[in-house]
Amino acid sequence: MELAHSLLLNEEAYNQLGEFQKAEFIFEWLQFLEKLLPADIRENQKKLVEQLTSLLNNSPGPPTRRLLAKNLAVLYSSGDTFSVYQTIDKCNELIRSKDDSPSYLPTKLAAVVCLGYLYKKLGRILGNSFTDTVGNVLKAMKNAESQGRYEIMLSLQNILNGLGAAAIPCHRDIYKAARSCLTDRSMAVRCAAAKCLLELQNEAVFMWSTDLDSVVTLCFKSFEGSNYDVRLAVSKLLGTILARALTSKQIAGKHNFRRISLEDVMELLGTGFLRGSCGFLRASGDMLKGTSSVSRDVRVGVTQAYVVFVSTLGAQWLERNFSAFLSHILDLVSQSHPKAVQSPMEAIGCRRCVSFILRATVGGLLGEKAQIAAAKEICQAIWKLKKVVDAAMSDGNLETKINTADATACQHVLVCALQELGSLIHGLGTTAAPLLQDSSTGVLEAVISVILHPSISVRLTAAWCLRCIAIALPSYVSLLLDRCVERLSALKSCPEAVTGYSFAVAALLGAVKHCPLGIPHGKGKVIMTVAEELLCSASQNSRISLQRMQAGWLLIAALMTLGPAAVQHHLPRVLLLWKCIFPSSPKDLETEKTRGDAFTWQVTLEGRAGALCGKQDLLLSSIYKSYGNSLKTPSTVYRQKLYELLAVLPPKAYEGMYFHTKRNPFKILWTHFLLLLGNSIAGGSLEYDPYSIYEKFAKGDSVPKPLAPALSVINAATRLFGVMFSHITESHRLQVLEQFLNSIRQTKGSRQQIVQIHVVSAFSTSLKHLANCKGSLGSEEVRRSALMLVMGALESNNPLLRCAAAECLARLAQVVSDSAFTAGLAQVSFDKLKSARDVVSRTGHSLALGCLYRYLGGIGSTQHLNACVGILYTLSQDSTSPDVQAWALHSLSLVVDLAGPLYHVHVEPTLSLVLMLLLSVPPAYAEVHQSLGRCLNTLITSLGPELQGSSTAVSALRTSCLLGCAVMQDNPDCLVQAQAISCLQQLHMFAPRHVNLSNLVSCLCMNLCSSYLLLRRAVVACLRQLVQREAAEVSEYAVALVKESKEDFSPGNTLFLADVNIREIGLEGALLGLLDKELDPRLCQDMKETLTHMLTSMAVEKLSFWLKLCKDVLSASADTTQEEETGKGDDVSVLTSDSDDRFHPFRNPRWSTRVFAAECVCKIISQCENAGSAHFDITLAQERKQRDSRDDFLVLHLADLVRMAFMAATDHSDQLRLSGLQMLQIIVRKFAAVPEPEFPGHVILEQYQANVGAALRPAFAPETPPDVTAKACQVCSAWIASGVVSDLNDLRRVHQLLVSSLLKVQAGKEAQNQQYNESTSTMEVLAVLKAWAEVYIVAVEKQKNQGNTHKHCLKIANSSEESFSNVTFSTSGLLDLVQADLGTLSKLWLAALQDFALLTLPPEYASQLPAEGGTFYTAETIENARPHYYNSWALILYATALWLTSTGFIVVDPDEGVTNLSRPVTPTTMCQDSSTKPLVKSPEDVNTDRFHLILGISVEFLCSPRSDAAMESIIACLHALQALFDVPWPRSKIGGDQLGVELLNVLHRLILTRESPDIQLAVLEVVRLILFAAQEHVKEKRRSAEEKETLPEFGEGKDTGGLVPGKSLVFATLELCVCILVRQLPQLNPKLTCSPAVPPGKHLLLSEDGSRLVAAALVILSDVPAICSPEGSVSVLPTILYLIIGVLKETAVKFQDGQLPLTVAASLQALKGLLSSPMARAEKSQNAWTDLLRSALVTVLDCWDQVDGLLQELDEVSLLTAITVFVMSTSPEVTTVECLQKRCIEKFKTTLDSKDPLVQCKCYQLLHSIFQHPNKTVSYPYIHSLAPSIVGKLQETEKAKPENAAELQVIQEGIKVVTALTAAAEEQHRAHLVACFLPILISFLLDENALVSATISAKNLHEFALQTLMQIGPQYSSVFKKLVTSSPTMKARLESAVKGNQESIKVKTTKHAKNPGKSSSIQLKTNFL
Repeated sequence: MELAHSLLLNEEAYNQLGEFQKAEFIFEWLQFLEKLLPADIRENQKKLVEQLTSLLNNSPGPPTRRLLAKNLAVLYSSGDTFSVYQTIDKCNELIRSKDDSPSYLPTKLAAVVCLGYLYKKLGRILGNSFTDTVGNVLKAMKNAESQGRYEIMLSLQNILNGLGAAAIPCHRDIYKAARSCLTDRSMAVRCAAAKCLLELQNEAVFMWSTDLDSVVTLCFKSFEGSNYDVRLAVSKLLGTILARALTSKQIAGKHNFRRISLEDVMELLGTGFLRGSCGFLRASGDMLKGTSSVSRDVRVGVTQAYVVFVSTLGAQWLERNFSAFLSHILDLVSQSHPKAVQSPMEAIGCRRCVSFILRATVGGLLGEKAQIAAAKEICQAIWKLKKVVDAAMSDGNLETKINTADATACQHVLVCALQELGSLIHGLGTTAAPLLQDSSTGVLEAVISVILHPSISVRLTAAWCLRCIAIALPSYVSLLLDRCVERLSALKSCPEAVTGYSFAVAALLGAVKHCPLGIPHGKGKVIMTVAEELLCSASQNSRISLQRMQAGWLLIAALMTLGPAAVQHHLPRVLLLWKCIFPSSPKDLETEKTRGDAFTWQVTLEGRAGALCGKQDLLLSSIYKSYGNSLKTPSTVYRQKLYELLAVLPPKAYEGMYFHTKRNPFKILWTHFLLLLGNSIAGGSLEYDPYSIYEKFAKGDSVPKPLAPALSVINAATRLFGVMFSHITESHRLQVLEQFLNSIRQTKGSRQQIVQIHVVSAFSTSLKHLANCKGSLGSEEVRRSALMLVMGALESNNPLLRCAAAECLARLAQVVSDSAFTAGLAQVSFDKLKSARDVVSRTGHSLALGCLYRYLGGIGSTQHLNACVGILYTLSQDSTSPDVQAWALHSLSLVVDLAGPLYHVHVEPTLSLVLMLLLSVPPAYAEVHQSLGRCLNTLITSLGPELQGSSTAVSALRTSCLLGCAVMQDNPDCLVQAQAISCLQQLHMFAPRHVNLSNLVSCLCMNLCSSYLLLRRAVVACLRQLVQREAAEVSEYAVALVKESKEDFSPGNTLFLADVNIREIGLEGALLGLLDKELDPRLCQDMKETLTHMLTSMAVEKLSFWLKLCKDVLSASADTTQEEETGKGDDVSVLTSDSDDRFHPFRNPRWSTRVFAAECVCKIISQCENAGSAHFDITLAQERKQRDSRDDFLVLHLADLVRMAFMAATDHSDQLRLSGLQMLQIIVRKFAAVPEPEFPGHVILEQYQANVGAALRPAFAPETPPDVTAKACQVCSAWIASGVVSDLNDLRRVHQLLVSSLLKVQAGKEAQNQQYNESTSTMEVLAVLKAWAEVYIVAVEKQKNQGNTHKHCLKIANSSEESFSNVTFSTSGLLDLVQADLGTLSKLWLAALQDFALLTLPPEYASQLPAEGGTFYTAETIENARPHYYNSWALILYATALWLTSTGFIVVDPDEGVTNLSRPVTPTTMCQDSSTKPLVKSPEDVNTDRFHLILGISVEFLCSPRSDAAMESIIACLHALQALFDVPWPRSKIGGDQLGVELLNVLHRLILTRESPDIQLAVLEVVRLILFAAQEHVKEKRRSAEEKETLPEFGEGKDTGGLVPGKSLVFATLELCVCILVRQLPQLNPKLTCSPAVPPGKHLLLSEDGSRLVAAALVILSDVPAICSPEGSVSVLPTILYLIIGVLKETAVKFQDGQLPLTVAASLQALKGLLSSPMARAEKSQNAWTDLLRSALVTVLDCWDQVDGLLQELDEVSLLTAITVFVMSTSPEVTTVECLQKRCIEKFKTTLDSKDPLVQCKCYQLLHSIFQHPNKTVSYPYIHSLAPSIVGKLQETEKAKPENAAELQVIQEGIKVVTALTAAAEEQHRAHLVACFLPILISFLLDENALVSATISAKNLHEFALQTLMQIGPQYSSVFKKLVTSSPTMKARLESAVKGNQESIKVKTTKHAKNPGKSSSIQLKTNFL
């Protein structure tokens, strides 16, 4: 195929190919040429024209001829046109040819197509040649067959398109020809003719003026017997022409044609709708005979024409003329046209049509404002009709009968009006609130008033309309329920009222599950009572007993939809009623009629419904005999409900009852299979089954349409038969099948087919059940009967029955699962297919083969597969019968799909076959092309990832697949195009590099606005896949395509709308615009996912673009919001002043689209958060923006973000308000800490205070739904806690909102809103309490941080990093704000926690829960309330703990316990029985209760936090425990108790399951406090024992030192610390150290979090011995030492700056704490401690002597410090052992010689402290060994002066050490030391001259030496004098230095006095000694 990729046709390669390959080669070349063509082709043009025209004679197939014609046209339009007339002549010549043979036909058709495209592209350039051409073509049409007529019509369409007004001379001729084609017997020709006429009407004025009537009649005729495509094409023509006629200006010329009015147009369409295509006279004749009936095709076609008409005129026209339009549309089903609605079926059909027109126009075109206006109009119409009914009903004269007839006659109009009103309000959602509040319209009054209409259809539709209102506006549910229940009780004696209001109540109950806020629980009780009353009073009045009985059961059935929580209370009463409804024998007609309705109880009572089965025969036999026909419908409904119930019951429940009676139960089902269907085409309607009014239906607002009882009962019987057949014995199965066969034999004709369809589908269902439960069918006889049953149907002339039979045959083979049986079946079909010639048996048996494969996953043997494929190949090529081709190809696709790898040998020939057929089958045979598409799809799937291969064979297969897709893309049928797209999607998934993305995207963009739903679905599904990997490329290609936007041969002008959108707002904007207009839920979901993928991958790069898109959507409707800041409405004016706003994509977006846009903004923020810090740092963002203007950062758009959040939060739509508040919360959380660079000390959000306040205020209005208020509370707390606002007065505005909510909470249950379920008030109360808790927590934490300023950086994440002065002001202020309400809050918090504690009890304690519920929840709504508690308990717990801590558990409310709050349970009455509880509890008891409440909740939660538990909850819970143990009293409760151990075990588990460092650090802090509590407890015990002078051992380990796991606090602590340490440093685990997983001696650098965790664990470890007895301490000491020294060893690594790692600092600190433990000196443990500490010291010393080469990594300073800690902190006998002392001194010696000044310096410091050790046995050996070398080093310095600050510090430290030595030396040695020391110091002094030129280091040394001399001199004056006098040079040097530098010395001294402060503060942190 690569050879085809050249400008000229490669004739050499072409001639070598076979016949079929030639066609493929040509198509590939033409495709390549099409891409090249606009290129410069001057020199090759002649040759190209020759090659192309010669191809005309090669019999090109349909796709090839279209491509050929396109290329020729482009060739001439971009090159020279000199030879174009020759080409046209040649084409005309070919058309004139007399050769009529089938082989010549493609050449003729190619010539026709070429002419069309040449004229379309070149148009008027071709001068007058067109008259001849058109004449020639029209002449050819006279004797052309359907393919020719089809191509000629399309060609004429192209000619007209190209010539425009120039073609006027031919218009009439073309019109005549097209007229005849419009009623052609071939549907494809009709479609083509419609397209041709549509093109013609652009210029042919007569079509929509003088000939308008005849065109309209012609269209009506064309609708007769049409298919979907014809109706679509003709309705487009009809709608467009009428719209043109209406809008055209006055027609010039001699015709004085009257301008047509809207009424005329409507009358024309109405005539078609009501009378069809027949003329008036014929119609009247039929009417006289009473046989007139408009065909369904005509009616549906006209319906579509109405929609096209209105869509063409546009939304604004509809708004202006809606009133007239509505009255006309409703009039179509009114009493003025009784013939349209003469039979129920026709009436239902007409109503469906009218509803479709209204939905498509009002629902699809109008924006929200216009929809509200339309709803008002519809309301007016309902009021008018209501008056008619009232007049008719109230008139008491003799004509009442007629009037009543009038009243019922307008029922259909009312049904349509109510349905549209319901759908409108459903779509508007909460934005419809103003409409319902408008009293002048009176929507609710209008709907409720027609509930009493005499017609049941109207009553039901009114009820359904109420249901829509309830779903859209949940706040109305309770109100409407109350109103309807009250009317129902009041009007019990009126039959219409009883049924009407019961329908309404049932519909409203059905709406409750769609309203998340629910209804109050008490409503269920009220309705149950009403239902009971109705059922009990049914027998009192025979006139209305039927209605009461129906109403009662309907209400009970609807009540069941409220779910188990609502139903369980009423169950006993329901069961009792149910028992009573089944009498032992039939009583009377009326009661019997009602019985059927009892069975809607399917699901809820399925377990108790076994009683029904015993009665089924009894009920259904005798009654029928007695009453005959009058009972037909009720008994049918009864049976249907019975079958549905039995089908959902487990068959075991009624298994034993099958044959209790003598009659065969299948007889009953059988009677239904024999029912004749009649005319079932109109579909269902609500009045057929009132019970469907409350059931859940799939599509959002479409009315439920249950089928007529006769049909429903068959469906139910079929399903039940499927279940029962699999449970009966073999002999019975045989009986049943034989009975079936006999019955089929006894019937004839269409009745026989109907029976067969029912029987086969029922048998198929039973086989499905058998296959599912792996059952067997039975003996050979049963199989034989089954086969006879199925085979008879397989050759029926009803295609539906053939499909059912093929499916049934395959399921039969699946159940029998015997390969011989299966092979036999296949063989029968093979033989039949070889011999049969009729279409029926060939289609049936070919499908049977495919189905066998489908259910048996391949028949197994390859020869069967080969035979099967061979036969299907042959059938696929039977061009005489497209039906056979389509069925065979469909069957082949099933085989390919399931043959799996077995099929690979056939892939190549199958692909060739598919391609050949695609290139040759005429486009009119759409079914064949669709089957080919399915085949190609399955072939691509079976090849799968192999398509990526590079071998020649794979490459050829891939090319074929792509070629096939290209052919299908050009097919006129939308389904085939959709398949092409899904094939390309598959190819892109398997071999992405080989699919041309640019072409694919351009194809997708063109079809994005297609009028075909399936095509749109395919496009968006493909886009969704593409953007997951290549979002940016897809977006770029889309925009590039539109920019090129070259005149394309795309059918119609569909690209225009998408074109405009994509050019302005990219593919993303186009998708958003389409999302707004699309009604299909699945498609909307796909669009949202596509946009989300695009946003995720591109939002950060194209930030401004995405934000502008979202802002456009949100602000396009801003004029409807309650603007708080009118001054800032300028964005709106920019939007509305758009010059051509007809194409503004977001002119009036629906609320759902706006909600999606708001969600997108939130996603954009989170994407930016992952992208980098610059998005949240304005200084950095501005810098980077200046550097590169293309960069974009979120923080620069903050004003837009706040504006969008404000607009959304103040909208009419509640969902949008929720999204807006969510957005606001995210903005506050993310931007709170961003400083404002222009005003230091302020943050950037501060300027938006007014916006935030204004956005929040409406959410606290009394009428706001509780979920919005709850969300607003979260935003309030986030805003206050963020610390953005520092001024208290400003903060008060938002704080006031929370205060108002708190007052509402205090009002208690009595003041609750009765609109919603009780659980919603729980939600609101808890949201308020949680918000206050968050504010209080932040206030307390800020105060803590203020207390210790140096910890300022540890402020919690939510608070902003403001300048400190502001914090000091706002913190105390914030706490003061909360303090005022703290008394109330604390009680409410404790009450909420107690509720939560009760709700977390396991189910077995349910009996202990308070009967009336808790403080904030009711017993009935306990399940609904749970999630709200889970959502908010954690912060409330933390706040309560902080409050209790702040009072120190001391303050108890004086009136606590005595107060009579309005709440049933106060926190102090902890589950106590009222009889036993004391009147007042002691403070101790109250505190203990509270302590156990908090501890209990925490432990219960931490024991097993659910995997989805939020991190915040866990951390808040741990913080609460920290706060709790921060004060002494709770610590005293836990110190000596087993509770501590349990708590530690829980925390240990938490550490194992949660990796987060924050959680683990918080856990360690709690552990530290528990250990501290235990220490306090042990100290207290020891103290009291000392006072009593008894001395038992306290602490763990007692006298033996043993620790019991599970009982020991020490053991639990160690376990937890080891867990932390080993996880951070695996080398510490002795088991691991030997394993290869941990390389020996390799140091790990811990993360910052890891270091903090290790440090915290070490602090805890060093405290452990304090809670042990001496013996116990000996047990744990080795472990603790091992861990501390292990951490030191593993993390002591050198840093460049000499800094100590945090872990090393912590381990040294811990070591010091441990070594100075009193246990080391306690007599019982001293010896053991001494031994262990010596071993530890040896371990530290051994660190140096590790393998060579590792030394440089180790930090000697840390190890030396550790040795020093040992020397200084332990008792002398540990370190004075000679061998140890020697090794220690050795280490110091080595380190003193270090080349690193930092190390030397540190060494001097450490020795300094050792030399000063009070015990001489410790310090002297060090002094003797090391002092000489120190002095020696100082003497060396005389020669080499210090070069830098580091060396200088070493000398200074040396001087300090020697000074200290001098002070510590014994009297007799001191003079000698001073005598050595002074000359060294004096040698550091410089004279005046040297001082000027000396380095800074030398100067500093000079000053330091001088200072030291000044200090030492006076102390040892005698030695000093002696020395100075003995050496004149020294004296001179000293004197000159003292004199010369006196002044500077003073200055330096003052500076030096300041410095020590600094250094000492640093020392504090690192001084471990």
